[in-house]
Formats: sequence, C-alpha cells, structure tokens
Amino acid sequence: MIPRKMNGRKRTTVIAAGCMAVSLVACVLLLRHIDEIRPKATIEDALYVNSPKMIKRASLGFDGLMACIYWTRTVQYFGHRHYDRAHTYNELAPLLEITTTLDPYMIPAYEFGASFLAPKPPGGAGEPARAIHLMEYGIAHNPDNWHLYYDLGFVYYTELKDYRKAAEVFERGSKVPDAHPFMKIMAAQMALHAGDFATSRMLWSATYESSHETNIRQNAIEHLRSLRVDEDVTSLQALVTQFGERTGRLPASISELAAAAHLRAVPVDPDGNPYQLSAKGQVLVQNPDDFPFITKGTPPGYIPAPPKFHTKSSD
Repeated sequence: MIPRKMNGRKRTTVIAAGCMAVSLVACVLLLRHIDEIRPKATIEDALYVNSPKMIKRASLGFDGLMACIYWTRTVQYFGHRHYDRAHTYNELAPLLEITTTLDPYMIPAYEFGASFLAPKPPGGAGEPARAIHLMEYGIAHNPDNWHLYYDLGFVYYTELKDYRKAAEVFERGSKVPDAHPFMKIMAAQMALHAGDFATSRMLWSATYESSHETNIRQNAIEHLRSLRVDEDVTSLQALVTQFGERTGRLPASISELAAAAHLRAVPVDPDGNPYQLSAKGQVLVQNPDDFPFITKGTPPGYIPAPPKFHTKSSD
C-alpha cells in the first residue's frame, strides 16, 4: 500500500514502475500468444507469424517495446542460422518488416537488411527485391537520413549490378541535408567506373566507416579482404599468361613467377600466406574459407563456407 504521506514524485515513480512491470508481463504473454498461433509450417526456419500488420494490431500499443524485441530476434535468428551453416533465411525478411512496421525509425534494422537480406546464400537471404522494398519504406519514413539512400544504392550496386539505378539513388541521397560528401563521389563513380575494384573498395570502406552495427562492420571487413584477394589473383593470373607467352611454358611455382616478374617478394594474401600455383597455372589462395566472398583463387568445385557473424546486436 502506498503511504498517505508519500510525496508526488515518489508516487509517480511507483506508478511508473508498476506500469512498466505490467507492460513487460503483457509483452511476454503477447509473444507467447503470437508463437502459439503461428502456422505449424514444416520449413525448418519458419518460426514466426509473418504478417507485420497482425503483429502491430496484436501489440496492444506497445509498438516501441515490441520493435526492440523483434529487432533482437532478427539479429539472433540470422546469427544462429549462420552459426549452423544454414543456406536459407526464410524469416529474415518478415522479421525485418515486422520490426520496421512497429518502429519505422529504427535505422539499424534497415542497415542490417541492406547488408544481409539482398546477398545470395550463404552470405544472406538472396532477396534483393525485398531489400529494396525495405529500404524504400525506410526512406519514405526517414527522408532526411542519407544513410538509407546509401544503403539502397549499395543493394543496386553490389547485388543487382544496376549501376545506373545505383547512381540515381546516390545522387538523390547527396541532396539530403548534411549528406556525406562521398555520396556525390559515389554517384559519379557508378557512371564512370562501375564494377571495378577501386569502386567496390570505396563502397565497402564507406560501409565500414558509416556503420556502428558490429555484424555490418565485420561483413565490410570480410568483403574488403576478399576484394584484395580477387585483385591479387587477377594481377597474378595476368603475369602467368605473360610468362607463358614469353617462355612457351607455365611457371613451375609462384616463386619462379615472382622472380620472372621482378616482384619484390613472393606475393601473399591478407593473412600473410603465399599464393599458390596449380599444375595448370591457376593462382590459388591457401585457405579460401578465410575469405568467404572471393570470386577468384579457388580450386574447381570449391563451395564457400558461410561467413561467421555475432548473434547479438551491438546497439
């Protein structure tokens, strides 16, 4: 019982604490109810009710709190699927759509979607159309946030190779108040040097520098490391071709190739391991699983292992 002499401030504190406790209990009961009414699907990762509108109606006004809960579920779901080396992420798009419907201003959810919803498995869910829809939804509700235009342009560039559309989006974003200067640079790069290593490196570097989400920054680092491997292998493979044209045979080793090309040392990958040369003259990386996004330097038939990400949000 609240004492009669309790002052107004204490009374307010007690009432607020009581309301918070009731809210938490209500949310727990609501989540249990939502999980009980979900369809008993046979797909292994169909875990949640997929309708954002249904969740919003059932949230009983606790939209913000429910958005935080579903955002945590999103990150944990993706992290656990990666840890299990899964190749399907059927619930990633619904979870992100539920989160942003409950809270259209939760910017990290849009950034996460741009990074992991569009790429093909095992790096992501392979749903670029839904990633674009998510980003446009975010822009509609946060038109002055230049990061969202960047993320949308990122999807067009990296996943769809639609450089014209990417340039248009970067140009739109460059007009937002306080937009980073590299938005205009990106728009120009899309038109002039679409698809080259330098442009890709600039894009992933900007992603790393502009994000605070641990998984997104780690993803950017892995892409930058893999880009360096792809660039190295491309250059070394050109040297192998030149060696063959000049001598009429393939180099016996990477050391012979380095000496013939007057390189300062035997070329090494980002981990410091020397590149290898197959009997057929193919330049190979020693440990391809250490570079999950490489497109070159792997032996025939190689299947990449999924990259590893954290299961908790850094927010």
